[in-house]
Amino acid sequence: MATRPAKTRAQAQSATAQSAKAQAVRARSATAQAAKAQSATAQSATAQAAEAQPANAQPAEPAAALPRAVRVAAVLQGVEAVGMLVAAGFAAVATASGKSYELSSGIALTLIAVATAGLFAALAAGLARARPWTRTPVIMFQLAIGFWGVFLLTGHRSEWGVPMLLLAAAIVVAMLTPGALRALNRPPRQP
Repeated sequence: MATRPAKTRAQAQSATAQSAKAQAVRARSATAQAAKAQSATAQSATAQAAEAQPANAQPAEPAAALPRAVRVAAVLQGVEAVGMLVAAGFAAVATASGKSYELSSGIALTLIAVATAGLFAALAAGLARARPWTRTPVIMFQLAIGFWGVFLLTGHRSEWGVPMLLLAAAIVVAMLTPGALRALNRPPRQP
């Protein structure tokens, strides 16, 4: 009889040890499954992020890869910015020497010319970086400059009107070339 309880104790100890081993195996298995789940979640998030980007999205191209027409348009837009600064200088000199119709209108004209020169310079910089937002303002300003050039020609000011018309026409032609349209095109929106 004394041996029987010893066997039971040994069996109980063996069962306890086996139970502890089974729990350890289950814990390792649960840890491995949790790690797999985290890995799968991370892979899924990476895949979703890749799917969220458009298939044709490409990193920004370097300036050397810009089409020649866009570079020409950027340079000509910069020339227009310098031209506006020259006009602002003439307006400032005329205002300071008292040749302006009124002092306040001369100051306003000078400030408007300086602000427009800054805007033209910003557009030239945007074109040099092939920013899609530059296309519409550049074309619209060239149309306005074309009308202004025609107005100057009808007022017998061809020394100003002709260069304005030539610059505006050259920029519009450069902006409407196929290479420029592709370079300044926005990628399509994903639904």
